[in-house]
Amino acid sequence: MPRKFLTLALAGLTLMATGFAAKKPKRARAAELAAPKIPQMTEDQKALHALNRLTFGPRPGDLEQVKKMGVQQWIEQQLHPESIPENPVLLAKLEPLDTLGLSTKAMLQKYPSQQMIKAMSDGRMALPEDKETRAAVQTAIERYRHRQTAAAANAAVPTTPKVGEVTIGDMRTKIQTPPPPSSEGPVTPTALNDLPLSQDQKQGLLRGTPEARAALVESLPEDEQIDAIEALPQPMRNRLALAGSPALRRRIEILTTPNQVVNRDLTEGKLLRAIYSDRQLEEVLTDFWFNHFNVYLNKGADRYMVTSYERDVISPHVLGKFKDLLLATAQSPAMLFYLDNWQSAAPGMMRPFAPPKQRKAGLNENYGRELMELHTLGVDGGYTQQDVTEVARCFTGWTIRQPQQGGGFFFNPRTHDRGEKHVLGVTIPAGGGMEDGLKVLDILAKNPSTARFISKSLAIRFISDNPPDELIDRMAATFTKTDGDLREVMRTMLTSDEFWAAANFRSKMKSPLEMVVSAVRAVKGDVENARQMSTLMNTLGEPLYLKIEPTGYTNRGADWLNSASLLARMNFANSLAQGKVAGVKVDLTQFSGDATQIEHNILLTDASAALQSAIDSGMGTEIAGTRVAGLTLGSPDFQRR
Repeated sequence: MPRKFLTLALAGLTLMATGFAAKKPKRARAAELAAPKIPQMTEDQKALHALNRLTFGPRPGDLEQVKKMGVQQWIEQQLHPESIPENPVLLAKLEPLDTLGLSTKAMLQKYPSQQMIKAMSDGRMALPEDKETRAAVQTAIERYRHRQTAAAANAAVPTTPKVGEVTIGDMRTKIQTPPPPSSEGPVTPTALNDLPLSQDQKQGLLRGTPEARAALVESLPEDEQIDAIEALPQPMRNRLALAGSPALRRRIEILTTPNQVVNRDLTEGKLLRAIYSDRQLEEVLTDFWFNHFNVYLNKGADRYMVTSYERDVISPHVLGKFKDLLLATAQSPAMLFYLDNWQSAAPGMMRPFAPPKQRKAGLNENYGRELMELHTLGVDGGYTQQDVTEVARCFTGWTIRQPQQGGGFFFNPRTHDRGEKHVLGVTIPAGGGMEDGLKVLDILAKNPSTARFISKSLAIRFISDNPPDELIDRMAATFTKTDGDLREVMRTMLTSDEFWAAANFRSKMKSPLEMVVSAVRAVKGDVENARQMSTLMNTLGEPLYLKIEPTGYTNRGADWLNSASLLARMNFANSLAQGKVAGVKVDLTQFSGDATQIEHNILLTDASAALQSAIDSGMGTEIAGTRVAGLTLGSPDFQRR
C-alpha cells in the first residue's frame, strides 16, 4: 500500500475508532428513547435505514425502488418473502453447488466422509457407481493409504526433531525440520499413455500454458475430461482450475478434495444468497436465527448435517411460529449431535445405535441447559439447575439413527427416562414417552421470559445494542398474544417509533459478514466464486458456521469493534475498490467521478465532514477514484448500518 494511502487508511481507522467511541452514555440514550416524543428520521433517512437494517446493504438503485414503492409497503413485502420472485442471477450462481439441494444421506453417498473412505479402502463398503464420484473417491482412498503408510514408516524410525529450541549442556540452539520432498512433479508421458487423446492433445497437456490446457480439457467429452484431470499432478490441477471455467473448476474440486466440497458449497452459498437474493429480510433472519440456535460445523457428523439444518430447519421458520422453529431445532440431527442429546439416555439403559464404546448409557444435560439459557428463557429466565436436569430427562430417547451415515431423528423408547419429572413448577407424569419433551417445548414457548428474551434479542439485532424496555415489552406482548408469531413480533418492532428514532440512523456497527456483503453489494460486484470472501471471513473474526460455542455470533455491534478487525476491514475495502478480490469482478469506471459523487454513490447519502476531511487532507485533489472508494468503504460512515 503506498505511503500516502497508508496514512489516509490509518486516519480513517482512527476516525472509526473515535466515531464509535463518541456515543452518548447509556443512560442518556435510554432517556432519549423513553421520552414521550422520540425524534424521528426524515423520510429519506427512513428509506435508507430500512435498507441498512433489513437487508445486507443496499445496491445501486435499491433506494430509489424503496422510495417509489413506499417504505412501509416495501417492508410488508419483505415480511412475505414467498411473494418475491427469486433472483434468476442467484439461482444460476447456486446451480453448480449441488450439495445445497441434497439430503444428508445423498450428500454422503456422493461426497463420502473419511469414515466411509476408510471403509471403502478396507473393502467393507463398495465404491460408488458414478464414474466421477468413483474417481474422486479413489483419489481420496489413495491419499488415505498414503497417510497410513507414512504414519507406519514414521513410527518405525527415530523421531525427527521439530522446529524449536533444545538445550545441550549450557548451550541453547534452534533446530529446523527440513520440509519433506514433494512427490508431485510435472505431468509425464507415462501418465498420458492410457488416455484416448491424439499426440497433439497429449503434447498440449504436457507443454501448454494453463489457459491452453484448460481449453483443451474443456473441449473433451465428459469422461475424457475426468481422465485428463486425473493424469495431472495436484499443482497443475490447481493452476488449471484457476485458468478454466467455473464448471471445470468445480470438476477439479470434486476430483481433488471431495470431502471439502460440502463445506465450500455451504459457505459460498450463504455469501451468494446474502449478496444476490431479493428476499433480503429472510436471509438476514436466517443468519440471525442460525446464530440463535447455533450449530458448529466442524463437530463430526455435523459437517454433513448443517446444510440441511439451515435449509430445512431454520430458513422455513424465520417468519412463522416460534414453537414450530423450536420443535424443528429440537428434532434436528444437527442440533442433537452438536449438543450430544443423541447420546443422552436414562441410567441403566443401552444406546443400541451408538458406536460400541459409547453404548453405556448416561444423562447428558448439554441440550437441556442451552435450550433454556440460549434458546428460550435466557440466562435470567428463572430456571434452576434442577430444571436443567429434569428437562434433560424429558429429552432422553430423542436421538439419531446412524448419524455418520446421514440418518434422521427418531424417538427411542428404550433409552427414555419414564419417571416423573418437574419442570418450572409443572409436573410431568411418570410413564410418558416422546410427549415429555414435547410438553417441555410447549411450557418454554409459552413462558413470559421466552417472549421477552426473544423480543430483546430481535431488538438488539435490528434496533440498537441497548433497546428500550418499553419496546421490548410491546414486542413480548405481541409474542404472547399471537402464540409466538414471529412475523407479528417483527411488525410490532418495525412499525414502532423506536425503530425510526433519529438516534438509530447509522448507529450500529456491522458484523464482518454484513461489512463484506454490503461492500460487494454497494459496488455491484459480480461474484464468480466466493472462496476468497469465505477465507476473508476467518481473517475478520467471523468464520462462517464455525462458532464453537452454542451462543452463536453476537448481535451487539460494539462487540465487533477491535483494532485488528478494523484494519482487516480497511484492507478488504481497498482491495475491493481496486478490483483485487479474487473471484469478484468490479467495474472500476463507476469510480471515475469526483470524490463527493463517489462517496454518495456508495453511502447513498452525504459523507460525514470527518470522512471528507480525511480524504481531502490525506490526498488532496490528486486522490484516485478507487482510493476514494476504498476509504469510503472502510470508513465509519459505511461500517455503521
